[in-house]
Amino acid sequence: MDDNACLSCGACCAAFRVSFDRMELDEEGGRVPAGLVDYENDTLCRLRGTDYARPRCVALVGRIGESVRCGIYAERPGPCREFAPLAEHGIFPAACNRARGRHGLPPLPVAD
Repeated sequence: MDDNACLSCGACCAAFRVSFDRMELDEEGGRVPAGLVDYENDTLCRLRGTDYARPRCVALVGRIGESVRCGIYAERPGPCREFAPLAEHGIFPAACNRARGRHGLPPLPVAD
């Protein structure tokens, strides 16, 4: 597996709901494009597509398990930034393997 498995995976972007504070939206002074979200309530929103029965974030570009990228990587919300901070060191959160399993991908080394 290459040094950054995330560039060929994308399973997390097609497995979990991504809710975050509306203050992260560009229209509120943050960076996340407001056009890519659904509003949950007065304080929370979520990336569109992440709450579907078969989730897939609208910002995910590419084919899961082959070659992917985040279309808003520099503007992505906090939950996305926090999901796999150890990935660049080749250690992944257990949730990563749960997402990979949903897409028939083999597990990766997980953080203790």
